[in-house]
Amino acid sequence: MSFLVSRAGPSADLVLKGARVFDPRTGIDEVRDVVVREGKIAELAEAGSAPEIEGAEVVDAAGLLALPAFVDPHVHFRVPGQEHKEDLETGSRAAAAGGYCAVIAMANTDPVVDSAAMLGSVRDRAEREASVPTGFVATVTKGMRGGELTEMAELRDAGAIGFSDDGLPLASARVLDRALQYQRLAGGVIALHEEDPDLSGNGVMHEGEVSAALGLAGIPAVSESTMIARDCSLAAYESARIHVQHLSARSSVEEMARAKAAGVQVSCEVTPHHLTLTDEAIREGLDSRFKMNPPLRTEDDRQALIEGLRDGTIDCVATDHAPHAPEEKEVPFEQAAMGVTGLEKAFAVLHTELVLPGILELGLVVERMTCGGEPFGIAAPRIEPDAVANIALIDPELEWVVGEEGYESRSDNTAFADRPLTGRVMMTVADGRVAYRQRSLMMEVAG
Repeated sequence: MSFLVSRAGPSADLVLKGARVFDPRTGIDEVRDVVVREGKIAELAEAGSAPEIEGAEVVDAAGLLALPAFVDPHVHFRVPGQEHKEDLETGSRAAAAGGYCAVIAMANTDPVVDSAAMLGSVRDRAEREASVPTGFVATVTKGMRGGELTEMAELRDAGAIGFSDDGLPLASARVLDRALQYQRLAGGVIALHEEDPDLSGNGVMHEGEVSAALGLAGIPAVSESTMIARDCSLAAYESARIHVQHLSARSSVEEMARAKAAGVQVSCEVTPHHLTLTDEAIREGLDSRFKMNPPLRTEDDRQALIEGLRDGTIDCVATDHAPHAPEEKEVPFEQAAMGVTGLEKAFAVLHTELVLPGILELGLVVERMTCGGEPFGIAAPRIEPDAVANIALIDPELEWVVGEEGYESRSDNTAFADRPLTGRVMMTVADGRVAYRQRSLMMEVAG
């Protein structure tokens, strides 16, 4: 069984002429003609030497980057039950516009995905509606109530790519311990939203100088890091694998480093907003587009996240794409829903804020944006002959403003609205099919 599903479509016949092909895994960084036949990379030809393929799309890719497309291990597509925020068509279209060839959708929908029947329903919808291959996690506990475990083996057989109660922590160590025992039999990683509810309380932002100045209830970093320490200990005890979601704090990076050094089977992710923003963004204006969970923290935390991504303590980048309706965000900060969208501009944000200033190498960012499926058993895309074509074609010099042309997502609650960025996805090939084309991209049909 394939754990990734999407709608059927014609396999691509495509020639990208004169692109800078850059794939840190295969070691290529050269100007080539990328030849795609029937959805597979047939040849990386010398620039200008690609054969003419009758009926193929020919793209003048001079000055453009051809990267392996990205994989996001953490998105919310709101299906079933909240399609007014996002559905599989709009969410996967946003993913394609961001250069993603695969995404993994969380289960905290309405109703939640906690049965084989519900899982089958969303997978069937993805086969009709999704532009890019989409995997679905199922919940760890029934109804996400944190008590009784779901039928994880049955759900795995029905196509669950993993398990998560994301949106809520597994507060009970006893429940997680039993889930890890079950997971060893069922397969599939358990992805964890790490937060101690008693420590977080009714907090709405990071607990620190800014929250004190604004008079807002805070969420301390220790709420996250203590749960990470607990759950890594449980994973070690049960010889089980876990994946820690959306790290936000220096103390969390330190706990992850200790766990990995001790041989715990654990991986983790970080978001573009936690890598590039801090709680100072909230100080002026109390803009709810900067409200998310975990919250934006301090500059010291941000620097620790960058270093953790650089040294490999943090394995991958995830957007935690969380669309909301306007009425959920256009309210006082304390009342607003937590979460921001991220798929359409993730690469551009990291490229603008971290690569162009020389803080992180492009190759490292590409590696971390393409390996998000690995904790769930999905290999990272590669640009090499005979590989299925998963390619993000990017103009690294194109300057644009987030939102000026609207969004592919149904929601616009991004933390980067109206921000000028440099670098834009022009085309995405996902699973051998063209999933997205920027309107300005010049192409012709051969023959």
